[in-house]
Amino acid sequence: MPTYEQTAAFIRDFDRLTKEQQGRFLDALSRSIADLVAIEAGQEYGFRPGLRVKRVQGIPGLFEMTWAPDGRALFSWSDQVVQGRRHVIWERCGDHAVLP
Repeated sequence: MPTYEQTAAFIRDFDRLTKEQQGRFLDALSRSIADLVAIEAGQEYGFRPGLRVKRVQGIPGLFEMTWAPDGRALFSWSDQVVQGRRHVIWERCGDHAVLP
C-alpha cells in the first residue's frame, strides 16, 4: 500500500470542492491506489488510461491526474517511507486553475 502526505495547499483546495467533486476525486483516488498496489506487486506497469496520469510540462517531477472533465490533482513522488512502497505527495486539487 503506498504512503502519502498532503500539502497545505492540497488540503485547502480539497476543502473548497463541492461534496460531489470531493466524491469524484475520492473515487479516482481509490482507483489510483489500486493501480499503485498492482505496480508495487509487479502486476502492472502504469496507471489505467481513464485516470490520464501524465507529467506536467516544464516542471520536473510533477504529475497530474484527471478525476473529472474539469478536475485535476497534482502530485509528486518522494523518497520511500516504507521499504518497497511508493510515497505520494498530493500537491494541489481542483479545476484547470491548479495547473501551473
